[in-house]
Amino acid sequence: QVNSKQGGCLCKEKHVVLLSPLGKIQISGCETGLHEIKLPKMSVLPSGAESSAACEVCEGAEEMTEPLQQCTAWLRAYFCEPATTGTLPVPAFHHPLLQRDSFTRQVLWTLLNDVKFGEAVTYKQLADLAGNSRAARAVGGAMRSNPIPIIIPCHRVIRSSGDTGNYGGGHLMKEWLLSHEKLRKEKLA
Repeated sequence: QVNSKQGGCLCKEKHVVLLSPLGKIQISGCETGLHEIKLPKMSVLPSGAESSAACEVCEGAEEMTEPLQQCTAWLRAYFCEPATTGTLPVPAFHHPLLQRDSFTRQVLWTLLNDVKFGEAVTYKQLADLAGNSRAARAVGGAMRSNPIPIIIPCHRVIRSSGDTGNYGGGHLMKEWLLSHEKLRKEKLA
């Protein structure tokens, strides 16, 4: 249950599970928007053949809200036809962290809007983009608290040394996502 902005009433939260090349991705949301995307933990990278595996909702399909439908469509496109993600609506977000005004929210929105598919930025570059060049550490905190990974692409934020850095879904997943985007972008070029 999540408190909404209007008077603290509770959302009627729905859950779906999307079978993806990375494993089962758990998605929760209400009629108003997405609450959270939970990534599976990976111990091995999927091979190239698995990366084109069909993305299908395997649990919760019968009661999907519009934001959940938009989310699963967007994620399916991301994994299978990345060139089409730009034409799809980004689902509304309804996580409390994304409702209140904060530097974390500013960083996450900047990342969503300014760092495109196949690109990467450093923590410092993202801090600059978000309006506070000395807040690279705070950017790291914002990445750790991102409730909507992949759609809000925190995997695209790397260390200035070029090292990929940490990721909520684990180091292997971050490497897979960056590699997936790089390969798909090269195919489109």
